[in-house]
Amino acid sequence: MIELRNITKRYSSLAVVEDVSFVARAGEITGYLGPNGSGKSTTMKIITGLIEPSSGEVLFDGRPIRDDLMAYRQRMGYVPEEPHLYTHLSGIEYLVMVAQLRAMDRTAANVRIRGLLRLFGLYSDRDVPMSSYSKGMRQKILLSAALLHNPDLVLLDEPFSGLDVGTSLVLRSLIEELARRGKVVLFSSHELETVERICSHVIILHRGKVVADDSIEHLRTLMELPTLEGIFSQLAIEHDFLAISREIADLIHA
Repeated sequence: MIELRNITKRYSSLAVVEDVSFVARAGEITGYLGPNGSGKSTTMKIITGLIEPSSGEVLFDGRPIRDDLMAYRQRMGYVPEEPHLYTHLSGIEYLVMVAQLRAMDRTAANVRIRGLLRLFGLYSDRDVPMSSYSKGMRQKILLSAALLHNPDLVLLDEPFSGLDVGTSLVLRSLIEELARRGKVVLFSSHELETVERICSHVIILHRGKVVADDSIEHLRTLMELPTLEGIFSQLAIEHDFLAISREIADLIHA
């Protein structure tokens, strides 16, 4: 279980994330939603330990992650929203480097690396520099790197970015399988239809604050709205998107 307790992150006097508390449990897929600028990616980076909160704490299995950040990171797999890869390396070279950094057994790591490359359809391009990979291919490498060491906590920030339809279906099923096998899965995405299909619980962030923390089914009943898109629009979208879309169409049609 990953737990956030009263997390706040300030830059100067501006609170990007303010008093955020929630729990993501093992065996569940927790959706973490919010419009651009809501503080989602900042929260994700706090959970990974990449940045420190101004106040509050993150606990994993009841223990503050700052007590032993290295041990915590060994149990975590993270797919960031913005990929940072050493593109002069080939796909297989990058994954070997990741395995070495995680001090994995070489033989076991090689079996997993080759298996992941094959299952993600990258085996024939394993020795090609990633500078020539498409966005989707690079995303598959990021996913492979995040899962290579069999993490207990899986953090996915826009994991479907650049993926083709077939791989997206595989990933959706994979996320569900990881949860069934007892992983903690925290999943941030703009693809509300996918979130609605696979997440048992959602947290919605707006202007750095939690505005919903509940099961999708209960939110539907509570707000008398049939879809997650409708719930999200009510809680986290300030603009009248229908009016804005009409104005844009009128403007270009004039």
